Amino acid sequence: MSDLEASIREEIEDLHRFFVAWFSGQVERSALEDRFAAAIDPHCLYITPDCDRMDQPTLVEMMRGAHGSNPDFRIAIGDVSILRDLGDTVLAAYTEWQTGAKRSATSNGRFTTVLMTKAKPHCWLHIHETWLPEAEQRAASYEF
Repeated sequence: MSDLEASIREEIEDLHRFFVAWFSGQVERSALEDRFAAAIDPHCLYITPDCDRMDQPTLVEMMRGAHGSNPDFRIAIGDVSILRDLGDTVLAAYTEWQTGAKRSATSNGRFTTVLMTKAKPHCWLHIHETWLPEAEQRAASYEF
């Protein structure tokens, strides 16, 4: 694994660890600005698996209201790969498995592509999630 691949993987995994800590209330509210809002480009478009679209301000406000709302929420990240090296940015992909979710099926899986800067701290420029096939989601182990 290259240094770039390791760095992108760590960024993806670290941000999702933040989500778990945020939803469970294990981090201070100030962490939203420091860790999350700072990592998401002001012009970022986030497309949910249901094809809802959120810009960065909407996403930050949604997260702000969700602090401590779900102590049972867990995420596992897998299959991180760089699809394209585009100079200053990379297009990466990963699978995300959730359990204890409230806004979607309690246990679910999604495939995500993300465009982010290569320079640290990484900046998330575009995020697009799609549901994994239902059969794959039903067959998955949510023991994490």
